[in-house]
Amino acid sequence: MKHAIYQMDIIPGDPVGNRRRVQEWLEVQAEKEQPNIVVLPEMWTTAYTLGQLDGLADRDGEPTRAFLKELAKKHHVHIIGGSFANKVDGEIYNTALVVNKDGEEVYTYDKIHLVPMLNEPAYLAGGRKQARIFELDGIKMGLLICYDLRFPELARQLAVAGAEVIYIVAEWPAARKDHWKALQLARAIENQCYIISCNRVGNYDDVTFCGASFVVDPWGTIVKEGAQEQEETLVERIALSNVERIRKEVPVFKSRVPDMYQGWNEE
Repeated sequence: MKHAIYQMDIIPGDPVGNRRRVQEWLEVQAEKEQPNIVVLPEMWTTAYTLGQLDGLADRDGEPTRAFLKELAKKHHVHIIGGSFANKVDGEIYNTALVVNKDGEEVYTYDKIHLVPMLNEPAYLAGGRKQARIFELDGIKMGLLICYDLRFPELARQLAVAGAEVIYIVAEWPAARKDHWKALQLARAIENQCYIISCNRVGNYDDVTFCGASFVVDPWGTIVKEGAQEQEETLVERIALSNVERIRKEVPVFKSRVPDMYQGWNEE
């Protein structure tokens, strides 16, 4: 399963310009690399222009939903569509979208954990539905958005439900770049799954973002790492057989005793 990860520098407050950039990028990657799956970063249509989102956000997922469906179908590629500002019933959510290679919507998720350090709660509503697994080509997968990475319960639920790959789409700041790396390694090791992240680069509103998108295997080995300061595309093919092998070698999931973990709920 071959991935192309777009470690993108986002044009602040310009959804049209950012859609154009993604379209042009995918035109090149589809021809050059022929990936099975492409991955975009968090809030890629607008960046963190929080005070402007009331006028910039999608309405009920449009036009971003139609845009990604058209791209996926045209290039016959699955799209982990990062996330975008999405206004629904008067509230703005940080919404992730997954579209399959036939242009069909597979999964949507509204970011549950809002970042106090970036003042998200003042502008966005937190998601009200649990993160769930979805499938592409019969592979069970999960998706988290940026700050969600700090909450191990969320990734664990996805792994217990069978996720073999968990995607992290982000605008993670350079000020906390050591956490960004360490948390991904931890999520991969403890859940024995691939962690594939797509983080933006560049600067906005006195915040520098750290790039360093990752592909981490189920043993916690970094297979691919992006630069910290420059836009680039990470291309990597993953071997899903590694998930089954490592889960057999170190049978963490068979050793779990969830009845002994206070407050744990697997529903």
